[in-house]
This record gives sequence, structure tokens and C-alpha cells, in this order.
Amino acid sequence: MLILLPMSATTLAIQSPAPARSAVRPGRDSRLDPIVQKVHAGQRLSVDDGLLLYETPDIWSVGSLAHFVRRRMHGDAAYYNINRHLNYSNVCALSCTFCSFYRKKDQPGAYEFSIDRIRAEAIKAAKIGATEIHIVGGLHPWLEFEYYTEMMRAIREAAPKLHIKAFTAVEIVHLARISKRGSLKYEGIKSVLRDLKEAGLGSLPGGGAEVFDDRVHDEAFKGKIRAGTWLDVHRAAHELGLNTNATILYGHIEERADRIKHMEILRCEQDRTLRSWAQSQGIALQEDDAVVLTGPDEMYPRQRLPDPDSCESGYFQTIIPLPFIPDDSALQHLPGPTGLENLRTLAIARLMLDNLPHCKAFWIMHTLEMAQFMLQNGADDIDGTVVWYDITKVGGPSTHQEATVWDLQRAIREAGFRPVERDTLYRSIERDGDAWRVAQ
Repeated sequence: MLILLPMSATTLAIQSPAPARSAVRPGRDSRLDPIVQKVHAGQRLSVDDGLLLYETPDIWSVGSLAHFVRRRMHGDAAYYNINRHLNYSNVCALSCTFCSFYRKKDQPGAYEFSIDRIRAEAIKAAKIGATEIHIVGGLHPWLEFEYYTEMMRAIREAAPKLHIKAFTAVEIVHLARISKRGSLKYEGIKSVLRDLKEAGLGSLPGGGAEVFDDRVHDEAFKGKIRAGTWLDVHRAAHELGLNTNATILYGHIEERADRIKHMEILRCEQDRTLRSWAQSQGIALQEDDAVVLTGPDEMYPRQRLPDPDSCESGYFQTIIPLPFIPDDSALQHLPGPTGLENLRTLAIARLMLDNLPHCKAFWIMHTLEMAQFMLQNGADDIDGTVVWYDITKVGGPSTHQEATVWDLQRAIREAGFRPVERDTLYRSIERDGDAWRVAQ
């Protein structure tokens, strides 16, 4: 395992080839020099740059550049939250080959939660001081739309301080169909989101994006929404003032070039979303009206990063690279990505997605130990306490996957960073036991 310790910008300054051969670090790839110069200058990397970051054997420089960028954006802060995941049903109309979570109605292990059960879970989360409940599930063929709005209202009434982050873009499109608004397309999606927001929805997770490529889509998750529809859901959410996350599922049948294409599509959408905000902050737009948030401090006369108080619309908050875990899926014959590939992909995501404020190492799918390495290679967030996660099962069959606050803080400190508890919108939390409030 490659261990990269935190470095200062001075240590990282590899902007041009060293004058003497003896001063060059063994194994360094000089082809990366133009990329290093772009990163230091705050210039957007190209698709070809991204492909080179994948191809180079010099993983040290890739990780170091990503670390340099995350330090520029977040200093020594590393974020975590106190959250609970709730998977309300695993019954799903789809049969994606990469998924081991779904069940058909009469299959062993199929389940669906009642509203009373969901209310009880929200109360339990609030009592231990959680700030967020994260809700996703299968595309249940028979639950009616009112089940979902009632779910939101029940949580909001039982635990009014709890932020509800719920429903992937795939679920939102499903809800548009079952509520008879699917034919309205974009406006139907927006109407569903408006109803859910009114009922209590606070933000959207990033799931369901998988990889934005039609070939991969048709082979691995045919029947699921494609890139354009996924982006429509998030664009509609942003227009309604809801922040969202973005993901990429990699390490199955896609190619590295497909991953870079996926990242390029995401950052183009974020450019569109943040353009007005960037102009209001005096941030100069780059070629093709690109909004870059990873440059030197002098590029940002006011705010470097958007927040809910300064940005009228919602936006993508974070990129979450998700490794494919083959166990018990129809693609279990595939090996899945290695640890080094996981590290590289996260670092590249941090470098390519220069307009997403945060980069998350989702410890549930990487292990907490791997998340520590990722904090040193571009990540600034490791997610939260979780407790119960039924989508993937890393390291064994149990869905009980919990980290205490002490576990998360220790992991962050050991990696060389300062733990900062956040809420869902990345606002710092001040806490007195189970009581908490957003820091002023």
C-alpha cells in the first residue's frame, strides 16, 4: 500500500523539471509537468490530462497534486457527520447486474418498512444527536406516491431538526411515473421534487449515476435512467434550491476513459449551475465559461466555495467515487477495483472536478483504514456514523456497519487532519452532548 503523508505546498512544488538529474525523484513522470503547472495556476485540466493521470505509473505525483488541491480548498479540515442510513425497501422493479441489494416481491429477504417503522427510526436517530437521515431504496412497483410524501412528513414531525437526504435520481423518476407525471418529463420531475420538498425533503444523494456511457449502461444496468435524465433530476433539484451530491460507480465493465467522460459531464453541469454565483463573487470565468474553485487564493476576491447563504440555487456539493463490489451480484465474476485503483480514481476525481466543493471517501465502501489514505490523496470528507447500510457489505455479510464519533475523529487525526463535524450542507456543528446547532 502506498502511504502519502500530508505535505506543504512548498514540498509539492514540482512545477518544472529539476535542473540536475540527481534531484529528480526516482520514478517521477515528467509528462505530468504541464498538468502540475495547470493545477498550480488554477487552470482546468483537459480530458487528455485526465487520461494521462490514469495512465502514468507515477501514482505519487497524482496523489500529491490532489492533496495539494484539497489543502488549498480546505486547509487541514476533514469533515464527518452523525447520520443514519435507512433503506426503506429492497423490492425493486429493476434487475441491475451490478446490484446485490434488490429483491423481487416474493423472494426470500424482501422487505418494506411501514411509516410507523420509519418514524421510529427517525426518533431513534434524533435521540442520539444525528443531524441527517439518508434514505434510499428500490423501485417498489406497488407503493403509491403518497407513501413517500407521508414518509417525509412523518420524519419532519417526529424529528424536526433532522435533515432528510433522500431518493436517488432513479427513484425520483420512478415517483414521477407512479404519480402519473412521467409524461410531463422535466416538469413532472420538478413537480415531484416540489411536493417532496414541501413534505420535508432537504437534499438529494448522488446515487444512480453509475457511469455516463450508453454501452456500459445497456450492458450493466439496462432499464435504468441514462445520463440526460439523471442530470435533469439534479438540475430540477438545484432550481428548487435543493443541494445534491454526485457519484460515479467504477471498476466493473467500464473503461477509464468512460470515467473521465463522466467527470467531464458532471463539471459541465456544475459550470452551468454556478456561473451566476461565481460572477457575483468576482471569480473570473475561464474558457467556455468554466468555473474553477481549485486555484490560488488570489483568484477568489470574496468566497472560494458556494454555500447555502450565498448561492440562490442548489448545486453539487461533493463527488463520491464508489468502487464496484462484486459480491453476490450478477457480475461477481469480475474482480472489482484494487486499493490502488480506488486511491487513483479518487485523486483524479478531485483534480478533474474542479468546481465541486468537496470530495468524499465513503468509508462504508472503502473501509475506514482506506479512507485515511484517501484523506491524504484528495478527499476532505469521510461521511458519518451510518449504523445500518444494506446496499453493500464490505468485509462480511452484516449490514450493521457503524463507526463511532471517536472512531471517525481518531481516523482523521491519525491521517494528519483536524476533525470538523458538519451538517448535510457542510456547515460546522457545535455540540453539547446530543444537543447541537449550526455554528455561527
